[in-house]
Amino acid sequence: MRKQLALYIGSRYASLRSRNQLVGFISLLTVSGLALGVAILITVLSVMNGFDREMRERVLGLVPQLTVLTPRLNYLRSEAEWKNARAVIEQTPGVLGTAPFIQLQGMLLAHGHSKGILLNGIDPAQERKVSIIDRFLQGGTLDALAPGSFRIAIGANLARQLGVKVGDSVTLVSTYVPLTPMGEFTRQKSFTVAAIFEVGSQLDSNLALIHLNDAQKLYRLEQGVQGYRIKVQDLFGVDALEQKLQATVPMEVAFDDWTRSYGNIYENIRMSKALVGLMLSLLVAVAAFNVVVSLVMVVREKQGDIAILRTMGTSLQSIRNIFLVQGFFIGLIGTALGIALGIAVSLAIGDIVAALQKLTGVQFLSADIYPVNYLPSQVQSQDVLLVGALALVLSLLATIYPAARAARTRPAEILRYE
Repeated sequence: MRKQLALYIGSRYASLRSRNQLVGFISLLTVSGLALGVAILITVLSVMNGFDREMRERVLGLVPQLTVLTPRLNYLRSEAEWKNARAVIEQTPGVLGTAPFIQLQGMLLAHGHSKGILLNGIDPAQERKVSIIDRFLQGGTLDALAPGSFRIAIGANLARQLGVKVGDSVTLVSTYVPLTPMGEFTRQKSFTVAAIFEVGSQLDSNLALIHLNDAQKLYRLEQGVQGYRIKVQDLFGVDALEQKLQATVPMEVAFDDWTRSYGNIYENIRMSKALVGLMLSLLVAVAAFNVVVSLVMVVREKQGDIAILRTMGTSLQSIRNIFLVQGFFIGLIGTALGIALGIAVSLAIGDIVAALQKLTGVQFLSADIYPVNYLPSQVQSQDVLLVGALALVLSLLATIYPAARAARTRPAEILRYE
C-alpha cells in the first residue's frame, strides 16, 4: 500500500504542469536539457561508429590489408617464381584470397591538367578476390582493363580534376627514366579511361588502375610483379598472421600491412570515440543533476502536502520514495525523449550535413584530412542502452538530496503558517 501511494503521488508530482509557473518552467527545462544531452551523446557515438565501419568495410576493403613483397633492392620475380610461395600463403588459415600487383608512381596529363598518382598494376579477375572496387564503379567496368588494351580506371575526383570521363584519353607518364644513347627520356603512353570509381575517400584523388601487363611494359619490368595483396579474415589479427607467414613462406620476402598506413587513423577514431563519449557524458551528468534544482523547488512548493501526509501517519521512507519516484519519472521522460531524438538525428545526420554543404557551398569533410568525405552514422543498440542507463542512474542519484530534504520537513512548523 505504501509503495502504491509513493508511486501514485510521485507520478503526479512528475507532471510538468504546476500551479507555480517557475517550478513548471524549471521542470520543463530539466527534462529538455536531459533529452538534449542524451540525444547529442547518441548522435556523436553513432557518427564515430560510422567512421569506424567505413574504415573497416570501405577503405580497408580497397587498400592492401596485408602484402607480401619482393625485398627492397631485389629484382622483381615473375608469377611463376612466386608460385610456390603463393600456394603456401593461400593454404594458410586466415587468408581469404591473393592477387598479384605492381605499385608505381606516375603522372596523368589531360586537357592541360596534370596530377601525380599512385598507379596499381592489377589483374582484374584476380583483384576481385582481395578488393571491393567493383562496388564503387560509377561508369565502365574493370573487365575492360585487358592486356595490351592500355586502358585505365581512375577515381572520380581525379577525373574531375583532369576534366575527363569514360572513353576519354589521358597520357600516363612513368617515373621510370631509361638512359638511352640520346640521353634520359621519360616514357609516356596514351590510355583510354575505361572506368571511374568513387569511394568517398582520398583514394578518389590519387589512385589509378591499369592491367598488370600494361604496367610491366610501360615500366619495363618484363614479367616481374612486386608481390601479392592478401585479403585476411581478421583485420585485427593481421600481426599474428604475418608472423605465421614469415615462418612458412619458402622464399625471401618482406611484409607490409594496413596498420602501418592506416593504423594511426583507425586508432584516432577509436580514441576520439572514447574521449568525446566521456566528455559528452559530463553534459548528460550536468543535465541529470538539474533534477536536484527541480526537485528542491517542488519540495518547497509541496511542503504543505508533505506536512499533511506526515500528520496522517505517512512514514519518512514513504516521503522519500515519493520524490525518488518523481525524479525517476522525470529522468525516464527526458531519457526516452533523448533516445528517440538521438536515433532520429543519427539516422538522418548524413543527409542533413549533405544538405547543409549543398546550401552553403562549404565542404565540411575533406578526404585529404578525414578517412571519408561524408558523414557516416551507425546506431548501435549497446550505445543506446548504455547512454539510457547512464542518464537514468544519474537522475536517480540526483534525487537523493531532495528526497532526504523532503523527509526532514517538520509538519508542525509548516502547518502553523498554512
